[in-house]
Amino acid sequence: MYNASQFADFNKANVAQATKLAAIALENVEKVMTLNLNAAKAAFAQGVENASAVAAIKDPQDLAALPTKYAEASVQSVVGYSRSLYEISSQVQAQFSAIAEEALAGYTKGLASWVEKASQSAPAGSEAAINAMKSTVAATSAALDQFQKASKQVVSFADASVRAAADNASTASIAPKARKVA
Repeated sequence: MYNASQFADFNKANVAQATKLAAIALENVEKVMTLNLNAAKAAFAQGVENASAVAAIKDPQDLAALPTKYAEASVQSVVGYSRSLYEISSQVQAQFSAIAEEALAGYTKGLASWVEKASQSAPAGSEAAINAMKSTVAATSAALDQFQKASKQVVSFADASVRAAADNASTASIAPKARKVA
């Protein structure tokens, strides 16, 4: 029922999936490292700019306005960094999900094929057992499909919630500036 070539194909598929996962992980580690390096450079540049601004102050009232200016710039930097990090993690999640779906589809197809081959070589009188196996495979496939759909809905909802929160944080940090101008 299960021969050596099927076992070899199964192992090849697993190696291919593991290779894809490793490549995605490395690619995205590089993205996070680049993001962190750029954030460090920006923080350094902002620190130099802030120190220069403090050194150039001649009026004490200007000194009092600096903390608000720095707080707004800091919030914008944190929100921008968080958005970028979230985008990377969302992309990774989508890539991992695609690989998992691909693997699951392959395993389901392989299992269905194995059950079909087993039914062809089954002894007479085992139709009930074969039908039970086919029914179990079909029910499992349907359940996994529903689970995937539900997972996608949860991820979509979480994504929308995080994006809304980021937009609100960004708007909240801009709002005090808008009130001062008006």
